[in-house]
Amino acid sequence: MHRRQFLQTAAGVAAAGYPATSRGYFANETIRVGVLGCGGRARHLLGSLTTLPGVKVTAVCDVWAPHREEGRKLVDPAATLHVDYREVLDDPNIDAVLIASPDHWHVPMTVDACAAGKDVYVEKPLTHDLEEGARVIAAQNDHQRIVQVGMQQRSMPHLQEAYEIVKSGALGEIHKVHLTWNRNTPRWKRNPLGVDPSSVDWPKFVGNAPEQPFDEYRFRNWRWFWDFGGGIFTDLMVHWIDVVHWFLGLDHPQEAVSIGDWFQAEGVWETPDTVQTLLRYPEQQVQAYFEGTFFNARNASMCEFMGTQATLYIDRGRYEVHPERNSKTPAKELILGQGPRGADFYDNPNGELVHLANWAECIRTRARPTAPAEAGVSAASAAHLANLALRSGETARWK
Repeated sequence: MHRRQFLQTAAGVAAAGYPATSRGYFANETIRVGVLGCGGRARHLLGSLTTLPGVKVTAVCDVWAPHREEGRKLVDPAATLHVDYREVLDDPNIDAVLIASPDHWHVPMTVDACAAGKDVYVEKPLTHDLEEGARVIAAQNDHQRIVQVGMQQRSMPHLQEAYEIVKSGALGEIHKVHLTWNRNTPRWKRNPLGVDPSSVDWPKFVGNAPEQPFDEYRFRNWRWFWDFGGGIFTDLMVHWIDVVHWFLGLDHPQEAVSIGDWFQAEGVWETPDTVQTLLRYPEQQVQAYFEGTFFNARNASMCEFMGTQATLYIDRGRYEVHPERNSKTPAKELILGQGPRGADFYDNPNGELVHLANWAECIRTRARPTAPAEAGVSAASAAHLANLALRSGETARWK
């Protein structure tokens, strides 16, 4: 939680990228990837990763047998199957790993992968607490690895264009940002899931979390339990707060005030099903306000940058510029995605595809990726500060 804890580690890294590894990569060489964690998120990513030329998934690792088999169906039938991720890291034929494990495994796996000489694509949130930030940045930089955090909005062309609008000053002075991720999905229902405990290596799933008996609901819904995830702030807000940090050149909030309630998930989830937080960046004179829920999808997933001259609306498929009264900034709109405003995913742009392609290209060129570890730590730190305020019932302050 200390302000300089992870920043000092990153200070000396050149923006130009990293030297090539001893193996090196040529344009026509195959990058061999191992997948660590093969749940729904990983399988979604594999739909894009397996279309990239010169990339081949040769190993699949998961603690649950059905996930291993489902993963192999999406990749080369000759791919090896593993329960222990260290076996994948020990394989000299593996060049890189895609990590889509529960949150509490992201940093341990990333650190171990970097030490093993593997490049990494790791899902957000990069960290599970504030203290992990320095460790994972050091692993990336000390071992000169390409680490791409799964904050794919940084690779979306319309958001890159929207970034230039912000940087041009067309919005005027930006002091307030409004972020939402609202859904109406009954994820809190605790129905029998039919998980055979004998098919799960539960101790490996628990890992560095406190020892606890097997619970199929926690196993399949780990995002909503503090030992394994961080609720709405780390699962959803982290995407948009990353964009806020990117567009405005921010690193972390100085203060957070949060509230949360269990309107429908009480007694089922540890994390609230409805949250709000106000994040303050006093040095930059910016406030960021986020709201998220699972009982109403109004506004869905979007972000609004509110400036003295205009407001910029963005979601994963479009941006819109709405001028203030008497402003000289012209209205503007770019719509790439087909479908309703604020949807979680659009066919165009395919955020995962362009983000994974950027990762693969950086593995070959050793250039810095779009969302390196520093960006992942920065975005996650805002979510962790929001959770500290939520759980303490007090204003959380960066130290």
